[in-house]
Order: sequence, then C-alpha cells, then structure tokens
Amino acid sequence: MSSIRLPQLAWYGAKELELSIPEKWPVKFYNFAGYDRPPMRPEEIRAAIASPIGSPPIRELARGKKEVVIIFDDMTRVTRIYDMVPFVLAELAEAGIPDSSIQFICAVGSHMAWDRTLLEKKLGREVLARFPVYNHNPFNKCIYVGTTSYGTAVHVSGEVMKCDLKLAIGSVVAHPNTGFGGGGKIILPGICSMETIEHFHRKEFEFREKYPDKQLTGMGVFDENPLRLNVEEAAALVGLDVKIDCLVNMWGETVAIFAGALKPAHKAAVSAARTHYLTPKPGTEGIVIANTYTKANESIMIGLNTAFRAASPEGSDVVLIANAPDGQVTHYLLGTFGKTTRGNIALVAKVPQNVNHVIIYSEYPDIAGRAYIEKSDKVLFMDDWGDVLKALEKFHPAETRVAVLPSAEIQYCVS
Repeated sequence: MSSIRLPQLAWYGAKELELSIPEKWPVKFYNFAGYDRPPMRPEEIRAAIASPIGSPPIRELARGKKEVVIIFDDMTRVTRIYDMVPFVLAELAEAGIPDSSIQFICAVGSHMAWDRTLLEKKLGREVLARFPVYNHNPFNKCIYVGTTSYGTAVHVSGEVMKCDLKLAIGSVVAHPNTGFGGGGKIILPGICSMETIEHFHRKEFEFREKYPDKQLTGMGVFDENPLRLNVEEAAALVGLDVKIDCLVNMWGETVAIFAGALKPAHKAAVSAARTHYLTPKPGTEGIVIANTYTKANESIMIGLNTAFRAASPEGSDVVLIANAPDGQVTHYLLGTFGKTTRGNIALVAKVPQNVNHVIIYSEYPDIAGRAYIEKSDKVLFMDDWGDVLKALEKFHPAETRVAVLPSAEIQYCVS
C-alpha cells in the first residue's frame, strides 16, 4: 500500500488524514494553483485593510457614525474572521467609535443559527467578550429595500438597515452557482429574508431551462453569470460601505485580502481568484477521490459538483471524503426536516451517466444528510476506509489511475 494525505477538520483541530491506496493504482494530485501559498503576516493584513480599494479608509468613513454593524460569513465558510477583525476594530477605535456602538451579525442566509462555541471559533474569544454577536434571522423583521432587474424583491435584516455604517468580512472561493463567492453574497443570500433567498435560488433553475445550451452558472463562471449580477444589484440596494474579502490556501489560511467598496474590491478579488483556484482538469482516471475540508458540512451539495466534472467520459468511480463532525449543514430552503418533509426547494444531486459509483466516506455518519443525493444503487455510504478500498478493488481489480482533488469544494477546472 501507498498513502495519500489530505486536510481535514477545519474547525475541529485541523489535521492531515492519511489514507492507504493500493500501489497498483498510480495516483495524481490535482491541486489548485495557490494551494500552498503562505499565510499573510499580521502587518500585511493591517496594510490591506487600512488601504481599501475605491473607498476612503474605514477610520474616515466611521467618523460621526452612531451605529456600526460588522457582518461576517458563517461556519460553512473557512474564512478566519479572527485574522482580520482586530484591524477593523482598530480603524473604528481611531474614528472614536465606542464598543457600545458596534455589533456583529452572522450572515447565515437560510442556514442554521450557530451557537457561541462555534462563533468563538470564527471570531475569537475577545470579540464574544466585548461585543454582542447575533445570527441573522431570515424568518422575520426583514424590510424591503427594492427590487432587482431580475425581479427579486430584496428584503434584508432590519437590524442591519438601522446601522449607519455597514461593514462585511468574507472570502472568495469558486462557487457552483455564482461562479465565485464573496462580494455581495454576504447580503444575498446572507442577510435576506427566506422569500428573497428562495426567489434568488429559483432564478438559477429558470436560467437553466431558458438557456439549456449555455453555461451561465457554475464553478468559475462569472462574467455573464446572471445570478452574480442579481446579487450585485441586491447588495447595492443595501448600501454596504466596505467589504473585506480574502483568498485562502488549502488549509483555509488567509493568503490575500481585498478590502474596499463592494464592486471594485470584489472585482479585484475575483481577478486574483481566477488564477488562484484554477486546477488542471482530470479526465481519464478510473477513480476520482474528492476531498472536502473548507466546506465539509456542504460536501454533498458542493464538493460532488467538482468531483462529477472530473470523472472520465469513459466512466469513473467517485469517492467523496465528507468528514464533517457537525454533519451536513441545516439548510431551511434546500434541506430535509423529516422522512417526508423538505424545504421549499429539494436539492438532490443526480449521478451522471459517466459516474459508475459514488462512495461517500465520512467518519461521522449523517443519515439525514444523505437526502442531498438521489437514492440509487450507484450511491454507497461508508464510514470505514477499509470498506471503501474493498469496494474499489472489486470495481477495479487491475491497475487503475486515481485522480485526487484535495479541495473539491473550492477549486475549479476548465477544459
């Protein structure tokens, strides 16, 4: 046996997972370009936040403001907010903003609310001790701010709209519907009402039906992406003052920061992200092993997307590594809430014809989370790597080449 090592447990004591592979199977890693980029030093983070793109510094924008909200992404994103927030707070302090005028709101969208233990991992203990930190509530107290040209009536957190300085922190990675995340997604779906979020998601199905021969959405598909354009319009209606977005390496460490006015800062971030997350395309391997680390709790919803695209046209078996101690994220729009009860949109991954088998491997069994993929004889769930190898050796008794995608949920390939 040989072995492969992959990053695991982003929020639970990050470590390498070592998995054995038969020596008769040649292995090739398909990392994204910036996977091993070194993390930024604190002084580099400070400099990036202090010199925003297309905007005066936060310390200037903050002068004279009464209420400040700092919106941040949730635990389905690996963004280490604690890396950046001290420098944002320093800018606010320089403007004379007291702690009592600052609050944090987690942009959960239609995900679950997160408890204090997890929020501390995201923000750091000091923030929880100094400031009120809230989850966004998409079910009520959202107010109407306008309608996009795509017909999305935008209702957002009333609490956010009461604040006269709005800052947000997130990250930019490849994303399966808007092409890349970050930017205005912190607003839509991040702090919108369920009705607004549902309309936004339904537009994706509408575009696919209307333009079946065009790839308007998908990982890395950005310029003409109508979902991304819809998000930008919604965010403009809210009047976000500063967005801080970062790029991350394979371990989720902050490697670049783009801060400033929403559109120019996001444009700069995506320009860098196109190269940073770009990955050589597999295509002829009989086995594809797709690891998820930064979004392990959305591994079936997102990680499989890249894994399926990496499968050989002649047929491959796909192994998804989905080690999420917290299970697949509770998603009030797309998720399952009983054997017969689902959110308003049932998101169920379909296995492509050129994928012979899908093995979803997790050391943390999550039966309810299995509803995100179709029930099929092709789909197997396992929690013991020995069982995975037995199944693969049955399917591939002779030499078979193996493709490994270490960061399937955030990397993207082009033909």
